[in-house]
Amino acid sequence: MVIGICRSFRDRALDRCYHCFSCLSDPARRSSLVLKVTLVMLHLVYVGILFLFDSDLIDKTKKEPWYTALYLLLFFAALVQYFITSGSSPGYVLDAMRVVNETNVICKKSSMAKQRQTASSKNGSLPVEGCQSGRNFQGTDSTSWTKLVMDMYPPGTSVRSCICSYCNVEQPPRAKHCYDCDKCVLHFDHHCVWLGTCIGQGNHCKFWWYICEESALCLWTGILYITYLKANISRAWWNDAIAILLLIPLSIFIVFLLLLLFFHSYLILTNQTTYELVRRRRIPYLRGIPERVYPFSKGVCHNLYDFCCGGSNIYSLEPLPSAQELEEKSRPYTCLDVLTCRCC
Repeated sequence: MVIGICRSFRDRALDRCYHCFSCLSDPARRSSLVLKVTLVMLHLVYVGILFLFDSDLIDKTKKEPWYTALYLLLFFAALVQYFITSGSSPGYVLDAMRVVNETNVICKKSSMAKQRQTASSKNGSLPVEGCQSGRNFQGTDSTSWTKLVMDMYPPGTSVRSCICSYCNVEQPPRAKHCYDCDKCVLHFDHHCVWLGTCIGQGNHCKFWWYICEESALCLWTGILYITYLKANISRAWWNDAIAILLLIPLSIFIVFLLLLLFFHSYLILTNQTTYELVRRRRIPYLRGIPERVYPFSKGVCHNLYDFCCGGSNIYSLEPLPSAQELEEKSRPYTCLDVLTCRCC
């Protein structure tokens, strides 16, 4: 009897909570919210313990406030970058297809209006904003999504291999269906559980900056903890047991984040994704290409520019390189290539 009343009260309380906070009713959003709260609490615990026990750091803050101000600025910047990255779109295929279809409609209406009002245009074309965005896709003003995707594959490619069996849409090269998000992602890199979202073309740059800021913050925090322990090394170890216990997992996080930062920096310089590197032999369009050849690389400088400055259009698509381009990329470097900056 009592157990039934308690269960009924609990169910009513949960229903009211879900009604007031609709985001809690979705298990995926609820787990994502728990992860975000956990990450914020971890940051606050590490910084709070540091300022609570380290009297030397407090004295240094009074003498050199700029030092602590920079540290706290990096602390808040890392948290802000985390929420920006977790809330950003990786660039979904369905959204790109919708943009192309909307561009087609605008361009068709513009073309009809241009035919009716030829006298009002001297150069024979009307400036339409939708058609301008359409030029980012294969250089045409109006084209169907199916034709656009198939033009990016070499002749003879099977249509079935380009269609996602879950979303039922044509996948452009480098796209993959994410089973966690249940959507196809452009330039799919991986699904980050800690962020609760996919990493793809639209947010890979944000993800790299978050790793960079988080690595710098953890490294700086680790240095502060080591400095605190060295200053109190003459005391018994159990007096600083909390700092020691916090420093052990922090050291593991630092190693992991630095390795992740170097790994994604390598991917950026070679214009690859984690999925393409790990599953290279299973991806149809990469299966016959030698491992030392990077088919989508345009050179280090061009790759960096596209990664850093190409984020304004998250729906830019890359066609598969032709056989001639692959042959050129597979050609060994010579002294003349170094002088002509072929690698750039």
